[in-house]
Amino acid sequence: MSDTVIVTRGLVKEYGRTRALDGLDLEVRSGEVFGFIGPNGAGKSTTIRVLLDLLRPTAGEARVFGVTPAAGGPALRARIGYLPGELALGGRVSAGEHLHHLASLRGGRGRDAIDTLAERFRLDLARPVRALSKGNKQKVGVIQAFMHEPDLLVLDEPTSGLDPLLQHEFMALVREASARGATVFMSSHVLREVETVADRVAVIRDGTTVDVDSVTGLRRRAGQRVSLRFAEPPDADTAAAIEGVEQVRLDDHTLTCLLHGEPDELLKWAARGRVLSWSARDRDLEDLFLDVYRNRGRNGAEAEHDAR
Repeated sequence: MSDTVIVTRGLVKEYGRTRALDGLDLEVRSGEVFGFIGPNGAGKSTTIRVLLDLLRPTAGEARVFGVTPAAGGPALRARIGYLPGELALGGRVSAGEHLHHLASLRGGRGRDAIDTLAERFRLDLARPVRALSKGNKQKVGVIQAFMHEPDLLVLDEPTSGLDPLLQHEFMALVREASARGATVFMSSHVLREVETVADRVAVIRDGTTVDVDSVTGLRRRAGQRVSLRFAEPPDADTAAAIEGVEQVRLDDHTLTCLLHGEPDELLKWAARGRVLSWSARDRDLEDLFLDVYRNRGRNGAEAEHDAR
């Protein structure tokens, strides 16, 4: 089996004059949990719909398990569990009847898991689908995506509508799927949930990939927020000149900064004065995500200015 499950090269999707995807490049490896993050409107759902052959690209290519989504047909779709971002469920059938019908369409695959998953997510299978709340409909969506143990899970904003306890249960389900060898492609604008389960993360903006790295690598690049309180006001300019130190601020006797890399030089500088207290907090992916967007916007503005 190939080590790569999803590949896109120069993927473009246009809706009239609107370009939703603008040369998107992605590579998702077999067995990994891949976070696909960006704000609403960045192109996440459009990418997913192209991967599932719900939309056809304007240019570029996408391959899933080595074939284009259009060529893969039913055999490819049978290997995928999909949870859409906007789950449209209705009708008079009960939640249980709906899920058993989906299992029948899959040749019975997943039927034995319905009751267990429903109990796990506290879903009343006897209730009509049309009477379910948004959160309970989301539970139906989660169950139908996971119940047949697909090789690839494509999850678009998967925890929308779930309460915090069930969000934790969902994350456990993702880890279990990964442990059995499934590949998980999870789109979200909630960075904290991606950070807890993803092996790698891609940041998307305006239909193009702006950053891809492991969660460990991203955390390392995010750095630490450091605060040092001195008996006497320190020389902030000297601190700002230390390699890896950025965003230095001095408020009376307290200096705060962003630190990338090892703290050795910063601590040696601080030891020249009398330190009354200090703290260091790891920044999370949300901080780095905002950095990427700020830098991208600033670089884009500079490029536009240079072109004039």
